[in-house]
Amino acid sequence: MKIELSKVSKRYRREWVLRDVDLILGAPGRFAVTGPNGSGKSTLLRILSGHLSPTKGQAAFSIQKTPLSPNDAWQYLSYAAPYIELIEEFTLLEALQFHYRFRKFAAGLQPKDLVGVLGFPDSAANKPVRFFSSGMKQRLKLALAICAETPLLLLDEPTSNLDKQGTAWYLDLIGQFAGDRLVVVASNVEEDYAFCTEYIDILQYKSKTKNIAI
Repeated sequence: MKIELSKVSKRYRREWVLRDVDLILGAPGRFAVTGPNGSGKSTLLRILSGHLSPTKGQAAFSIQKTPLSPNDAWQYLSYAAPYIELIEEFTLLEALQFHYRFRKFAAGLQPKDLVGVLGFPDSAANKPVRFFSSGMKQRLKLALAICAETPLLLLDEPTSNLDKQGTAWYLDLIGQFAGDRLVVVASNVEEDYAFCTEYIDILQYKSKTKNIAI
């Protein structure tokens, strides 16, 4: 998958969050989006997902050189972020089975196989997600995204709520399933993007003046 941003800018009300972003991201790239909290990292990821439209500029998507509408980009990506909610009324196995209806898992994995991938005890399969700890919920979000069979993987603050063991599990999961996909990680924690080879400093796309005349 390939994404090209040309002079992309995003404004919320009177504030320009991003200005004149020119980027070309292609598989099998490993890109880290870095910058302080509130600097626009999540906004950039939403634009890369096609979920958020630029105020100015253009975001162009393609699969194997075939143009793709931003409205259809969701079919080719998986996304994990603190602000993406799980359906907590589901049991773990129900959550995995529901996700599998829309996104097949890599390497022929079936929903029940992911219980082991998550590192949870077998008894967790029938436990409602609402009873999981914050770390277990984060592992589930990451596994659903990383193990999905999609050409684009977007991760926002992936080690949120993970302890040292959970962070090691996350990096191992990336090693197993990232493959030749395009991977973009937004974070200001170095461990989150330790495997990345390209870096995007979000501060270079910040407006010097926050307010605009209406």
